[in-house]
Amino acid sequence: MSRAVIYQAFGGPEVLELRDVSEPHAGLGEVRVRVAAVGLNPMDWLLASLPEVADQFGVTVPSGFGCDFAGVVDEVGGGATGFAVGDRVYGGAVGRAAADFVVVKTSTEASDALFHTPEGISDEVASTLPVAGLTAAAALAAIDLRSGDTVLIGGAAGGVGVFAVQLAKRAGARVIGTASESTFEFLRQLGAEPMAYGPGLADRVRTLAPDGVTAATDLFGTETAETALALGVPPKRISTIAAGPNPPGGVRATGGTDAGPDALKRITDGILAGRITVPIAATFPIEQIRDAVTLQAGRHVHGKIVVTV
Repeated sequence: MSRAVIYQAFGGPEVLELRDVSEPHAGLGEVRVRVAAVGLNPMDWLLASLPEVADQFGVTVPSGFGCDFAGVVDEVGGGATGFAVGDRVYGGAVGRAAADFVVVKTSTEASDALFHTPEGISDEVASTLPVAGLTAAAALAAIDLRSGDTVLIGGAAGGVGVFAVQLAKRAGARVIGTASESTFEFLRQLGAEPMAYGPGLADRVRTLAPDGVTAATDLFGTETAETALALGVPPKRISTIAAGPNPPGGVRATGGTDAGPDALKRITDGILAGRITVPIAATFPIEQIRDAVTLQAGRHVHGKIVVTV
């Protein structure tokens, strides 16, 4: 037997249960990973709590929980390529990551994702990268961010925001990041100029950047996208990840699947070079999965939350 986090019905953190389940094994074209760490994302608790969101990802109840994971390959099925027993790996498997083991297809056409973990990057850090890192990279690529830009990033202190801020700085942009005032010093350490979200945002941006902003990405809701439009930023230079398929004013909706093929390598290279940091706000054992999700869903975390297995 092994363990997995399961929910039988949609709901809040209270529906999550750590249960004994049959131990999975790698089949044809698959590898099995002994999970060491699970990085939480907003999409995890949205899938577990909102049937309409779950339906978009083909998730039905009962279901497993979590997407991003890191660990070690301990079984390789027939026909599986690119990985061997003992390889340290990280990746994504929607609705299955929070478990002792996760079975992942190695085909490039599969919906699962699996990557070798570079030496020098811990399992905890690696588990935070797939969804947040790819989403941040896609959000900036959608607006063709380049050196000399002044970019407004909404939700800059969140799990995606911490990557977006640092990637934007590495691209040579000036970064103004919206967040709660309690995160301001945290954002300054990442290289952003912090600004409170809420009413009057456009006026505050005009004061801080009298020459204007040239691009924007909204990582939480639509306030930043709408503010950028009001400031005269062209819609093609505004992206959003949380406004659905029809964002306001014709701005660009995007997500992690739109990231370039080298996005994660650029992030891991930056981590190894000491140019990108991954702030881990809290770590919980898998037995405390409900506490971890409650904290993450509160949307006031500065960085990432990791569950260890």
